[in-house]
Amino acid sequence: MNAAALDIEQPGALVAYLQARRLIAPAEQPEVRVLAGGVSNRTVLVARPSGEAWVAKQALPKLRVQVEWLCSMERIQREAEGLRWLNRLLPAGAIPGIVHEDHEAHLLIMQAVPQPHRNWKQMLMAGDVQTEHVAQFGTLLGMLHSRAYRQREAVAEVFADTTYFVALRLEPYYRYTATQVPEAAAFYAALIDSTCARQLTLVHGDYSPKNVLVHGDRLVLLDHEVIHFGDPAFDLGFAMTHLLSKAHHLPVHRARFVDAAQLYWTRYLAALDDLPWLAELEAQAICNTLGCLLARVAGRSPLEYLDAGARARQRTATVELMASPPATMAALVQSFVKGIGSDAVN
Repeated sequence: MNAAALDIEQPGALVAYLQARRLIAPAEQPEVRVLAGGVSNRTVLVARPSGEAWVAKQALPKLRVQVEWLCSMERIQREAEGLRWLNRLLPAGAIPGIVHEDHEAHLLIMQAVPQPHRNWKQMLMAGDVQTEHVAQFGTLLGMLHSRAYRQREAVAEVFADTTYFVALRLEPYYRYTATQVPEAAAFYAALIDSTCARQLTLVHGDYSPKNVLVHGDRLVLLDHEVIHFGDPAFDLGFAMTHLLSKAHHLPVHRARFVDAAQLYWTRYLAALDDLPWLAELEAQAICNTLGCLLARVAGRSPLEYLDAGARARQRTATVELMASPPATMAALVQSFVKGIGSDAVN
């Protein structure tokens, strides 16, 4: 079988591949189901008759978004390396294990999270905001940044290449948005410079509720293809943006999301060691939050649940805050909520 031509969304082709690689028995016929929602990979669930289940991911050269967005398929190898390291750094069960890699097919197969589980983004969108989940979300990120910093020499050697982070984050989120919102161009220029200059610890790069499954009230983290050695403040701003944007989108649950944003930040800080870059972390995290808040309504990957009116409100509120960023994350949360308006609905 020509691995380079494999399309894992074709069930027959995937089963034949698994049989040829002796990952399953010659006569075994697992259930193959395409998983929706990803824009950068083909993602498929393989359910075996034994009860074991795998998730297969295959990188796409062109992402499934409205504007053209290209990235090397070799990024799947970076995700596999991320899985190996995160399994060392985080508590058991927080990261899936690797089953199989194929560089020619740009394919990664990992253990599936056991059923029953729920996607955390879907829970949040339904207004199911649980304190324990938010606390874990902040704690796991703090543990990742802190523990990786203690092994920074080894981590930096493996994850020094920021090609995928630039292609999948800095370019579509910060550089592209700067071209769409000229009044924010200077802010983004400074933010890009500071982000690139801060090489401090392991950065997930896609730390988002959509990449979290909840199994037995424990969070399991997914999607690690932009992991790199860089600025931890990007993860903080990227994740905070999702909580604040959902506060915007769901006014009936706004107070709960505001509390969640504050808890996420405090639990993150509580999980950190006494790190030398803590003094400058909050200001940088605030700037990344603002950068991501605007990018998710004016960049290459806008949030699908915000309509045109909400995007306009978020754009206006964020640009105003960029002119004079709040001094603390708590103040940013309150200022953003005030900026979008108490009666804003979708």
